Amino acid sequence: MISHQDACALIETPAGALGDLLARAGELRDRGRGRTVTFSAKVFVPLTTLCRDYCGYCTFRRDPGEPGAHTMTPEEVVALAQAGGRLGAKEALFSLGDKPEALFPTHREFLRRHGHRTTLAYLRAVCETVLKESPLLPHANPGVMAERDLAALREVNVSMGLMLETLSERLLERGMAHDRAPDKVPARRIRTIALAGKLGIPFTTGVLIGIGETARERVDALVAIRDLHERYGHIQEVIVQNFRAKPRIPMRDAPEPSLDDLLRTLAVARLVLGPDMNIQAPPNLSPRAYPRLLAAGLNDWGGVSPSSGAPPRARASSCASASRSIPSSRRVPSSWTSACARAWEPCSTSAVSSRIRMNAGAAGSLLASLDWVSRDLRPILARALDGHEVSVEDGIALARAEGRDFHALTHVADEMRRRQAGEVVTYVVNRNVNFTNVCIKHCTFCAFSRDHREEEGYFLPVAEVVRRAREASELGATEVCIQAGLPPKLDGRYYIDLTRAITAAVPALHIHAFSPEEVLYGSIRSGLPIREYLAELKAAGLGTLPGTSAEILDQAIRDIIARGRITVEQWVDVITTAHALGIRTTSTIMYGHVETPAHWIHHMALLRAIQKDTGGFTEFVPLSLIHSEAPMWAKGLVPGVRPGATGIEVVKMHALARLMLGPTFRNIQSSWVKEGPKLAQLLLSAGANDLGGTLINESISTSAGAQYGQLVGPAELHRLIRDAGRVPAQRDTLYGLLHTYNDGEDPESPLDKIEDAEARFGSYRRLIASGEFRFTRG
Repeated sequence: MISHQDACALIETPAGALGDLLARAGELRDRGRGRTVTFSAKVFVPLTTLCRDYCGYCTFRRDPGEPGAHTMTPEEVVALAQAGGRLGAKEALFSLGDKPEALFPTHREFLRRHGHRTTLAYLRAVCETVLKESPLLPHANPGVMAERDLAALREVNVSMGLMLETLSERLLERGMAHDRAPDKVPARRIRTIALAGKLGIPFTTGVLIGIGETARERVDALVAIRDLHERYGHIQEVIVQNFRAKPRIPMRDAPEPSLDDLLRTLAVARLVLGPDMNIQAPPNLSPRAYPRLLAAGLNDWGGVSPSSGAPPRARASSCASASRSIPSSRRVPSSWTSACARAWEPCSTSAVSSRIRMNAGAAGSLLASLDWVSRDLRPILARALDGHEVSVEDGIALARAEGRDFHALTHVADEMRRRQAGEVVTYVVNRNVNFTNVCIKHCTFCAFSRDHREEEGYFLPVAEVVRRAREASELGATEVCIQAGLPPKLDGRYYIDLTRAITAAVPALHIHAFSPEEVLYGSIRSGLPIREYLAELKAAGLGTLPGTSAEILDQAIRDIIARGRITVEQWVDVITTAHALGIRTTSTIMYGHVETPAHWIHHMALLRAIQKDTGGFTEFVPLSLIHSEAPMWAKGLVPGVRPGATGIEVVKMHALARLMLGPTFRNIQSSWVKEGPKLAQLLLSAGANDLGGTLINESISTSAGAQYGQLVGPAELHRLIRDAGRVPAQRDTLYGLLHTYNDGEDPESPLDKIEDAEARFGSYRRLIASGEFRFTRG
């Protein structure tokens, strides 16, 4: 891939040297994408032509009352999708204007009649209907979106898209292409594409040329797209679209870009984006130029629409003509049977992944190879493989699997992991800071907490917590995770002040802090309602919440193992309020004590229901009880308590989590600190796709008797991942990919050079014995 400076020079290539530039781009395309040019059979679904933006070049948008102004009803959408399916289409391409409800009362009334407040909510509903009532897969291009909108639409779309178009803010000035288009602010569009990457949504984007931008500004946009893809790995194709003047648009007299302009931009796009990116130029916008477009490095023609609300014939005939123009050495399969089906799988929910599998021929013979599964479980596993949601009843039946049924369960879980999360295994470079072990609660599973009168009670001052956070950042950490006990008479604003202090000292470090129990405690101590308390934490710099203190979300079980702890209702209230404020959370379960597998399934079903409503969970982390020092076991406080989960139970828990939660959560973590690196590695073949964090410090599991240390560096995590046949990648807290490591590529982390973690960072045992930070009341 070439530099920004080189791209700026090449995009000014004179006509006499254009052939050399095109040859270079074509050679690079052949190296990565081969001699295949793809297209997709799709139905164009113009959900609404109303839009609050007035772009100077747009032929799609209308105001209410104008010819062509229309918002499709659900019945119209379904009829169109079903007609397209009968004609062989595979995809429903939803196009719509940006937020028309902000401008047009008639559209707000339309939405109200159909039970929605926003166009994006309506879009989600009709996408879900298309999935249920037609053979097509939705791909939506809804415009600028917030993270919550993206998360909601991800559940019913195989992929999504948003044209970046340009990074030129000049075009927002009076008389320019975007002067009446609030949704065309470049920073807003970049943010939407980045959020899609954080959420792991396969994404289409591109540039629009000839709307007033300079050649250098085209390069700026292409390099920005490359940077986003290098960070998140989610961009599945880039479109280079040329402006065409039409009679009814404001820019009807503007000059169109020349064919040479288009060819230069395509060639530079290939050189900037590299050999593996899918690059498309719409053939209907450049008739009679198909061989030259191919020579410039593209490898995709876009969509053939057999049935749509837009004029299909030109598009379909364009692709057909383009196909005929390809030299015989090129093949033109449907893109559905080549790269696109694979690229789309990471976004797939249950219904979506099932449809991909059926269309792409991925069903294979897995179920046939499980003909030895018992009569009761075989249909349950078959339904899961077909993309159906696993019911509570079926989940409980799967939880009873033994022997070969157990192996079948893990086999299917691994297959669903492959479909939902791919072959990449992620980890985060982080540090745990448990700033106090003094706690007013007396949970019987907790060996970490101390009464305020005990000599082993400690409390790290704010300056020490900040020092540890800064040290972690200097060692390459992207996250600090903060959780602790609930000390008596804590200042109600302490969590807010601590967050603000860390943010001020290390602003780039993501703060993943405070369990729902701590949030509730802070709310009570401060007198602020939960919502206001969370809002203040967010304003102070809080990034995400750990979804701990969940244990088992069954009140009867909680009353046995931790009477007086946050209730199920309170836990759900804190979590859903956080999600409503845009604060995402993890989710957990603690098992291996007095619960039964039925409790596991009901726990997961509750989390799944929350996720469907909010989309706010980033991951699910099963945590088995470390029993040896836990008071419930060591002191016999809880009759009938088990000595932690067995190995079979641990594997079964992760497999069940993949089948119950994978379609909506995507990320299932295996905890090396609880299970040890070897079992955590094995869990990567039973549904897990994440190994958690490096930790650096770990006190809570260690105090309960865990024997696996407090630091596993990136190099060791890579070794475990590669030995499992998977691809390692460093992520951030929200699962944005920071770096995916190819074969032969290893991390360079200062953490891997630390030979004695306890000597460098201290340990829980040394901390409680030293008295340096002894807790004193007052």
